[in-house]
Amino acid sequence: MVHAFLIHTLRAPNTEDTGLCRVLYSCVFGAEKSPDDPRPHGAERDRLLRKEQILAVARQVESMCRLQQQASGRPSMDLQLQSSDEQVPLHEAPHGAFRLAAGDPFQEPRTVVWLGVLSLGFALVLDAHENLLLAEGTLRLLARLLLDHLRLLVPSTNLLLRADRIEGILTRFLPHGQLLFLNDQFVQGLEKEFSAAWPR
Repeated sequence: MVHAFLIHTLRAPNTEDTGLCRVLYSCVFGAEKSPDDPRPHGAERDRLLRKEQILAVARQVESMCRLQQQASGRPSMDLQLQSSDEQVPLHEAPHGAFRLAAGDPFQEPRTVVWLGVLSLGFALVLDAHENLLLAEGTLRLLARLLLDHLRLLVPSTNLLLRADRIEGILTRFLPHGQLLFLNDQFVQGLEKEFSAAWPR
């Protein structure tokens, strides 16, 4: 099962930018249980804990993306926002997976699958035993749909105003955090359904 999906900022790997990694959108599927924690549980405390966990994942994804781009020896892709008519080459985008040990930052071990597309990072936080190929395919599909339907790389795009559309895509392609085996025909049908419900 997918524990969380997030979209965050990426900084250019060779710049001395001291700005922080920002989480632009996150969706958590299910809550972590902490029976051995003696402190009282409250909605606000749980929300802050989830926020810290998601930010920790975003920072690690950003570090992994920077390291991969520097180690590859290829010139890094321009992280500037593209015009809406340019196609984003997702197959060339930096991507990977890494494991998080129990307690760092989640109580149980997790696996993170990530994809860096220009100035945006996309990540899925998974149970440690999940199918990584299926998760990577799902993440690429989600990234493509979000970039196409929401025009995330257009300078005037505000993710906060499009959260309902992101949730609409997640509801169809990642229902309740479950990875789905999808063939092309089924994906096209779901895309048509989403386009009818949320015209561009």
